[in-house]
Parts: sequence; C-alpha cells; structure tokens
Amino acid sequence: MSDASPGGMNRRSFLSAVGLGAAAIGGTPLLSACSGGLKGTGASSSDVLKIGYVSPQTGALAGFATADNFVVKQVTEALRNGFTAGGKKRTVEIIVKDTQSNPNRATEVTRQLINSDKVDLIVGSSTPDTTNPVADQCEANGIPNVTTIAPWEAWWNGRGGKDGEGFKYTTLFFFGMQEFADCFFPMWERMEVGNKNVAALWPNDTDANAFRQGLGPMITKAGYELVDGGAYQNGVTDFSSQIAKFKSSEAELFTCTPIPPDFQTFWKQARQQGFKPKLATVAKVMLFPSEAEALGPLASNIATDFWWSPAHPYKSTLDGKTAQQLAEDFAATGKQWTQALGSVYSLFEIAVQAFKNAGDPKDRDDVADKLRTMKINCMSGDLDFTAGPKPGIALQHPVGGQWRKGTKFPWDVAIVDNTPNKAVPIGGDLLPTGS
Repeated sequence: MSDASPGGMNRRSFLSAVGLGAAAIGGTPLLSACSGGLKGTGASSSDVLKIGYVSPQTGALAGFATADNFVVKQVTEALRNGFTAGGKKRTVEIIVKDTQSNPNRATEVTRQLINSDKVDLIVGSSTPDTTNPVADQCEANGIPNVTTIAPWEAWWNGRGGKDGEGFKYTTLFFFGMQEFADCFFPMWERMEVGNKNVAALWPNDTDANAFRQGLGPMITKAGYELVDGGAYQNGVTDFSSQIAKFKSSEAELFTCTPIPPDFQTFWKQARQQGFKPKLATVAKVMLFPSEAEALGPLASNIATDFWWSPAHPYKSTLDGKTAQQLAEDFAATGKQWTQALGSVYSLFEIAVQAFKNAGDPKDRDDVADKLRTMKINCMSGDLDFTAGPKPGIALQHPVGGQWRKGTKFPWDVAIVDNTPNKAVPIGGDLLPTGS
C-alpha cells in the first residue's frame, strides 16, 4: 500500500502485514478471506464469492491507499463466518491489485481480475485514473462494479455517459461539482476578503477539467471572479507563470485540483514568490495527513472537503462498528485515520449487500441491478444509487475542514463548516490559511 517500497511488497510480506499466515500463500489472490476452486463460466465455486479490489497502492496517488491493508483485514474479519445469499451460505475471497497510480496499469490489472482471477464483482477507489479504466473494463465485460473517490462528472462524462441510459454494470458513490460548491462557497462567504477573485490551479486532466467545466461556471454565477491559471500538464516543476497571474489579480481566495506532488511544489513556490491567499480551499490534495506532514508549517489552515471522519455519525453494516471506532482501530496500528478509510470500507459493504440482495449472487446481471437500485445506510452514510444525479450514482455531502497542529499526530483536522451536512459536528472556528 502507500507505505510499501517503490517496487511494492512481496507476496509473503503483504500477507503477513494483513495478518494472513503461510497457508494463504500460493493461491492466486494477494489477500483471501477463504479459498476455493474454479467452477462454471468464469466464476469461483458456488459458495465462494470473489471480490477484486483495485487502487493506487504505489506511485503519486499512493496516499489514497494508506488504509487499504487495514480495511481488507477488517472486512475479512467481519465476514469470517460468511453470510447467506441466494439461499446458501457464502464466503468471500478478496483479490487486491495495485494500479501503481497509472490508468493503463489499472486497465491491465482489471483485465487480470476478470480473465484470470474470475472474480464475481470488482470494487475500486481513488481518482478517475483508477475509477474510469476499472469501470470501463467492467462495463465491457459484464462485471458488476462500484467505485468511489472520484467526482461523478469526471466518472460519468469521462466515460461517455449518456443521459437516460446510464451504465448497466458500473456504479459510483462520491459527489460532484455542486457538492464542492456547497462545501467551499460557505467558507468563502465567511472569510473577510477585499475582493471576490478566486485563483484556480487546474491542470489538463480528467479530474481538473471536470472542475473547469463544472465548478468554474458555478463560481461565476455565485458572484465571484474566476482567475484560471491555465491548463498545464501534470508533473511540471515551475509554477511561476500561474503564481504571477494570481498575484496580479490580488486574489485572496484559492482553489485547485492538482495531483498531490504538484500541489506541494506549487504551494512552496507560491510562498517563496509572495502569493499568500487568505483562504485556500483545495480538492484532490490535502485529503490525508501525509500531505500535511510533507508541507509542514505551510499546511496550517489549508481547507478541504471532508466526506468521512471519526466525527461523522455513521456505522458499519457488517459488524455495527462506528466511524469513531474504525478510526480508533486504525490508530492502534500507529497510523492516523484518513478519509479513504471509510470509503474503501463501504465498497465492501456495498458489494456484500448486492450479493445478499440478489436472487443469485453468481448472476452478474442480477448483482449489477442490485447495485444500481441500492439504498444503504453504511460507514459512508446514507447512499441512494437511485437518486442520481445520474443512474447508478449515490451522492455524499462533504463538509469543510482545516488542517491544524495535532496532539497525538503532527497534524489533525478541525471541521469548521457543516453547511452541507448538519449531522457532522463543528470542531473549530474557520481561520485564515497560514495563520
């Protein structure tokens, strides 16, 4: 996962890390709750349900996968006694694949799960670089699929979704531009600024283009002046031109959607070159503690969207564990909670619920239908895949939080605005970024 060496863990060390003994080594899966032979047309034996999991465990997006080992172990433990689906007792086998933060690799490992591992359902997490190629392969091959942590517009439009049709096998839970606006705009309104200019650092990729095309017009409609730094290629090392443009506009509000390494480069250069916005509300970056630690003091009071935290009043459908308990269990491993902890956990909750709801959990069309029509109250809150904004998409409503000096860990989060989701308690005052 994210704390693996650049080349990834070897098979034995991975299994050891998640608590599986040598008996599990030698089978196809990287991680298994059980094992079983293959039977029928591309599916495992009738009492074993195989779930493939795809995420960026190494590479530039590895911060999203910090909790993956832990979550898979938790789910394996919660399902150790199996469950009833289609009138039979079932057990689950989880097969983990690393995209290495590369969309082409995401396509490749998804094909492996479908063609070699013969999975019954695939789940995936973290940015369109993962969700879109995974979903495309599942749709093309008729494999039920649910993904998360990607703006729905980037997932839907990036895959050529058509109104009134939707996708048959692929679903998503997360949120989109309206929810980002609902999260960021109230914080902008509360911050005393001299003008309504908003500096935006948006690269030329699927994620950022969804913001440029979606959030951009919302910013203007809300009475703000958008200052777009221009579409640049991921991986650039000099942001002087964007910083000069932002400074000349005298923008005191800032938003962005870069990949994490690029944001760290930009933010350090911005400080060196004198661009110090009064409030930074960022997306895709500063979602996890490791990013705050990488910036050190420069992380102070950077705000971002929080769709899951220990303060969220949610609980597991698998064992009744609360968000607070899940975060505490993760902290017992010596690591700080991350938002992906709740999201990845819910991928497996949703997969298991789809199996339970289906008349035959081996019938891919039946399971896919149960994903598209699911309503579930789980670790990620109330999710309704029938409510839209498009078929097969369930919305979450993030709240605003800021990074502050921590006590147990170097940096922690204070929820400072709960306008979009009043069920989440406020944990601190909204403060200027950098203060």
